Amino acid sequence: MTTISTFIKYHRKKLRLTQKEFADKAGVGLRFIRELEQGKQTMQLDKVNQVLSLVGFEIFPQKIGIDPYLIFWDYLNKAVIIRLKNKISKPGIIIKEILDIEKNTITAWKFISNNNAIQFQQTQNKELIEVINHSDIQEINLQ
Repeated sequence: MTTISTFIKYHRKKLRLTQKEFADKAGVGLRFIRELEQGKQTMQLDKVNQVLSLVGFEIFPQKIGIDPYLIFWDYLNKAVIIRLKNKISKPGIIIKEILDIEKNTITAWKFISNNNAIQFQQTQNKELIEVINHSDIQEINLQ
């Protein structure tokens, strides 16, 4: 998957729309949405922007980093090791994304370290939750 494909799928599901409903609202065909979500390599940029505008975005140049939507789909609620830009490694579980409501983007993650996982599972003590800013993540892998 690509950054755009995971981004579109995330926002479509967040809006609780089927691919057909999303396509209709964006003014594009169902096949276009399917191919976009599957990460087709060649797409018409004007149509991609048409779809992105439905959730308040457009394509623009940006420095490459780890795709937060890929983390959402591939690593949420799984045992991971997060390596931060300051070289600290954190084994644990990402339990939820944190959104910037104004920008409608994922900016951080709620994280439970391995050391606190059992206690959190038993008590649901919110003090055991750590917030990790997405911009601080260098690398993420499954444990």
